[in-house]
Amino acid sequence: MDSGERDGEAAVTRWTPSTVHPDMWVDPDDDPRETGAGAADERGALLGSLRHFRLTVEMKCAGLDAGQMARRSVPPSTMSLLGLVRHMAEDERHFRRMAGEESPRIYRTAEDRDGDWNGAVADPAVVEDAWRRWRAEREATDRFIAGFADLGTRTGEAPLREILVAQITEYARHCGHADLLRERIDGRVGQ
Repeated sequence: MDSGERDGEAAVTRWTPSTVHPDMWVDPDDDPRETGAGAADERGALLGSLRHFRLTVEMKCAGLDAGQMARRSVPPSTMSLLGLVRHMAEDERHFRRMAGEESPRIYRTAEDRDGDWNGAVADPAVVEDAWRRWRAEREATDRFIAGFADLGTRTGEAPLREILVAQITEYARHCGHADLLRERIDGRVGQ
């Protein structure tokens, strides 16, 4: 875990604008996702990918106020960066549910299956709650994964390895959405 992840809220705003490419978050040499060290094994590679995409979500939201976080993409979509953070908190919890752990939903209900997106309103308290819950769910997922020495262990629906790959895929997909959402807000792209 890097220092920004331990610092809680500071992780979202700690990046300073790039001096090399003004529309990027940090200079390429300062990108916290790129450590330069290759993973020694499967677990390291998978957890490194998960860390990369989690940091990307934070970077895409850095420096935005509640109104910007809640800004919807294009009608009729309810997608916003805030909704995406809430959605990923649900997905972190769903990871453990797929692995057989009892984990009730956070935002979704039988009446509102898209509660993670629909409840993403421009309120600083809603933004703060989304970040808090997302971080708590990430930590719970990490503790869960650490409890298994063998990623081939079958837990719930599939071997832990397959569930972890599905989680990484979900993050990767939504990081692409985050690219477009952030570009629409202030023109920042890539990275």
